[in-house]
Amino acid sequence: MSMFLDTAKIKVKAGNGGDGMVAFRREKYVPNGGPWGGDGGRGGNVVFVVDEGLRTLMDFRYNRHFKAQSGEKGMTKGMHGRGAEDLIVHVPQGTTVRDAETGKVLTDLIENGQKFVVAHGGRGGRGNIRFATPKNPAPEISENGEPGQERELQLELKILADVGLVGFPSVGKSTLLSVITSAKPKIGAYHFTTIVPNLGMVRTQSGESFAVADLPGLIEGASQGVGLGTQFLRHIERTRIILHVIDMSASEGRDPYEDYLAINKELESYNLRLMERPQIIVANKMDMSESTENLKVFKEKLVANYDEFDELPQIFPISSLTKQGLSTLLDATAELLDKTPEFLLYDESEMEEEAYYGFDEDAPAFEISRDDDAAWVLSGDKLEKLFTMTNFDREEAVMKFARQLRGMGVDEALRARGAKDGDLVRIGKFEFEFVD
Repeated sequence: MSMFLDTAKIKVKAGNGGDGMVAFRREKYVPNGGPWGGDGGRGGNVVFVVDEGLRTLMDFRYNRHFKAQSGEKGMTKGMHGRGAEDLIVHVPQGTTVRDAETGKVLTDLIENGQKFVVAHGGRGGRGNIRFATPKNPAPEISENGEPGQERELQLELKILADVGLVGFPSVGKSTLLSVITSAKPKIGAYHFTTIVPNLGMVRTQSGESFAVADLPGLIEGASQGVGLGTQFLRHIERTRIILHVIDMSASEGRDPYEDYLAINKELESYNLRLMERPQIIVANKMDMSESTENLKVFKEKLVANYDEFDELPQIFPISSLTKQGLSTLLDATAELLDKTPEFLLYDESEMEEEAYYGFDEDAPAFEISRDDDAAWVLSGDKLEKLFTMTNFDREEAVMKFARQLRGMGVDEALRARGAKDGDLVRIGKFEFEFVD
């Protein structure tokens, strides 16, 4: 089994805030003792941190649930509970994080040490010391902690490379990578020897350096799932230049120009924006007897079928085996890299404006529906959050919750929908009777 994994779906849960406390001063010599219950501590965030030592999302295959600690409860003597430490999750460079439910990109983590909070911890609930007023100097009210954010995430690893090698299987991409870098990819005389992306660093004779990724071979129909399909094409999205490697010897009986068209069609089918990247055509295996004549025919077809307004891609004849033409190819690649900008992977429509929403301010405070047993069901982010943070063990807190519902307009809305005295009203698993 390959130890390379470039996609994963995980669940993250930030810590809940600690509950506030109801307590009173009871010292023997302190008259008129008042409330003394402290606030709960903040729940821990779930934080992704880029670790340049990681190369795969393999760790997320066996651990798919990440839960931060909750904050401590408030204590007597007005002492606040301790906030929980953040849960740090290490991810490799080039990890894109999406919300699995909406498909929106939360962040693109590409710099070593970069941090991003993917789930925010809840704030601590207030203790009764916070609710003291001149009218109610000894309140028996406290809040439960705010629930931590919980979400399902889709992770995608797109390796960081300046240059991507593409082409049919067995055209010599892995061999080329092995001679221009210190990478040691598996090389074999059969299709799909390369089943995971390989990465290597190139240093030219002039001192320039850049990263090269060798991607598993494409075949015609890859965009429809043939062969390895588009399983690894995501890794070319970060590259700025594509080296299109072609077997100019036609040793497998294919026409080099048809190979060139077929691979470009698969790139375009996967992501049209890949065609924006400049390409250099690498005419490989020029040490073979038929290669020179095939290259001549290839150039004629390329010129004949190219739009006169488009710039013809550069063609470099090489032999990975004899190392012929490699220095010229690498110098030209470095020169093209210098004048090629980075390509923006995601536009604004794909990105979430903010990483965290407590609730949408424009959304209705509550919604009313009817259950099968004729009970009225109240739902909505604002209402459910208010419900969760209410301590129903205290009668004062229950009365406060009832007043808050009335202030939100719940009573009037139920009455307008036809609710009658004694009707059952449900919030989650909590039930109470409607009083008209």
